[in-house]
Amino acid sequence: MNISSLSINRPVLATVLSIVIVLFGVIGFRSLGVREYPSVDPPVITVTTNYTGANADVIESQITEPLEESINGIAGIRSLSSISSDGRSNITVEFDLNVDLEDAANDVRDRVSRAVRNLPPDADPPVVVKSDADASTMLAVTLQSDSRDLLELSDIATNTFKERLQTIPGVSEIRVWGEKKYAMRLLMDPERLSAYQITPLDVRDALTRQNVELPSGRIEGYGTELTVRTLGRLKTPEDFNDMIVKEIEGSIVRFRDVGTAELAPENERTIMRGNNLTPMVGVAITPQPGSNYIAIADEFYKRLEKIKSELPKDIVTDIPLDTTTNIRKAITEVEETILIAFCLVVLVIFVFLRNWRTTLIPVLAIPISLIGTFFIMYIFDFSINILTLLGIVLATGLVVDDAIVVLENIFMKIENGMDPKEAGHEGSKEIFFAIVSTTITLAAVFLPIIFLQGLTGRLFREFGVVVAGSVIISAFVSLTLTPMLSARFLKKQEHHSTFFQVTERFFENMTNRYNRSLQSFIRHRWVAIAVMVISLGGIFVIGSFLKSELAPLEDKSRLQVMATAPEGTSYELMDNYVKQISEVVDTIKGKKSLMAITAPSFGSSASANSAFVRVALAEPNERNFTQQELADKLSGLMRQYNFARTFVVQEQTIGGSRGGGLPVQYVIQAPNFEKITQVERTSTRLNTIHMTFSRMET
Repeated sequence: MNISSLSINRPVLATVLSIVIVLFGVIGFRSLGVREYPSVDPPVITVTTNYTGANADVIESQITEPLEESINGIAGIRSLSSISSDGRSNITVEFDLNVDLEDAANDVRDRVSRAVRNLPPDADPPVVVKSDADASTMLAVTLQSDSRDLLELSDIATNTFKERLQTIPGVSEIRVWGEKKYAMRLLMDPERLSAYQITPLDVRDALTRQNVELPSGRIEGYGTELTVRTLGRLKTPEDFNDMIVKEIEGSIVRFRDVGTAELAPENERTIMRGNNLTPMVGVAITPQPGSNYIAIADEFYKRLEKIKSELPKDIVTDIPLDTTTNIRKAITEVEETILIAFCLVVLVIFVFLRNWRTTLIPVLAIPISLIGTFFIMYIFDFSINILTLLGIVLATGLVVDDAIVVLENIFMKIENGMDPKEAGHEGSKEIFFAIVSTTITLAAVFLPIIFLQGLTGRLFREFGVVVAGSVIISAFVSLTLTPMLSARFLKKQEHHSTFFQVTERFFENMTNRYNRSLQSFIRHRWVAIAVMVISLGGIFVIGSFLKSELAPLEDKSRLQVMATAPEGTSYELMDNYVKQISEVVDTIKGKKSLMAITAPSFGSSASANSAFVRVALAEPNERNFTQQELADKLSGLMRQYNFARTFVVQEQTIGGSRGGGLPVQYVIQAPNFEKITQVERTSTRLNTIHMTFSRMET
């Protein structure tokens, strides 16, 4: 007795098995993450070390090189890059796609802990983060006020927004763009220091000794015990000005004698501006790899509404960036495609079977197989994305084939006068191995995709597994539920419907024409070989003229203008340049919001020579130009501003999170800086010649 006969004899068992598949599929669906595309980003670990006051050469020799030497021995490293700038070392370790992120992070932590003893003792401990330092932001909210300065806005952004948003499940990091932290700045006069023979090191030592709060023990009584607290922290500018720096021959030198203390931002070399170049601060959310972007965004908006109800009335919030908008649209479009495909499959089945009862039996196999596929996705730790949903769209037509074949064979025997239950046993027995062989064939077509390596393999692995999994589930349903329903509900029809009688002549004629054409084709078998040769030749000829790319560039209604000035450029000069290019961008028609950041160092003063301007555009149906046309126009306008290297960047469809989303990048390497300079000069001359000819052609 095969599984089909068992299902016919035990209808409750067959029904329960299908219900279990649906239940497991629903459980898997509720646990899946939602992304636009499968996660194809390689494991990236970032090691950041701050050494305040040190220049780039010191950072390179005393921090970056010891850490790189220790990290370089880890297995599975694809690339290792570092940036040594004033006061900061940033090392990015990119691993192969098949390396587990947790194992990579643990290996990096072990190697960093070995190298810590070789670092300067007064440098901050290295910070190891399991994400890319250039990881893309998915959501951002900005804060503006007419009556508050950036210090107060930063305090609200940190203590109100960041504290409440960082507990959202799936959030990797919350960054405050344009943040201004409260700090006590000690401004020293070199002439006064020289007059008193005091060095800045003496001021630092005095600050270390006196600005400290130590445990002072307790006072014990017969019935009471009190803890003693010594108020040793300096809080106000007056406290710092009254701080004793040194005693010279019985004369006390206080800090006010050699300088001035004032409450000011810790980092004054960064600023963020919005529309009309108004200063503001922003709270940016970076998701964890593989997290549910839609769930994060939904929870973000819920918490944002609660926060806005508690904010002062003078604070205005705005959403300049929300990448989930495109994800929602893409997922919605694919869901609509699935619904249309399902309806078309049902319509086609009904037109050919011309009976609602016989139509519903194979149609039941579609939702059971597709819903059960979500559990397979859950087992393999996949996500709901465009490619997995496209796999479900393709499977919508495949999963119903087995059920139709089983149904048709059983129904044919019933029409020939066999008892429905006996027809179920005989029909399913005859077709059993045909269903199994068809399923194995389809699975063998799609499953080998999982063996592809690199970005393409990681991208289409989910697609192949989803299609193969749905086909396997459909075969199981076709051999269990479909025979049972056919044996229970199908009957020989003595009188056909009007629709059947009207269309029967058409189907008979179609069958006869197909039979005659098939017989004619068999008599002239050489035509098959000619058709195959012509088809293969057409594939190679036409395919050679087609362009190749991983994914087309989408109009996501957002782009960036990146600017990098020469090393040593002052913050003030860079900020003036950003204002110039921001004024140009701010006048663009179809712009929804603008966000310009000078020195986007996220709390460090290490990148005063860099900046970016992020532009959010109206929806494509609300403007008469495309994103590509605007990028080309801005690129032409940016050529007039040659103070810094400025270029327009469009977000890549897949795998564009690192490197600012540039489609093509190259690295120049040489044993020393002199040779790199020679190569750079040559490439600069070639680039200038190319730009000249490009302008002449236009």
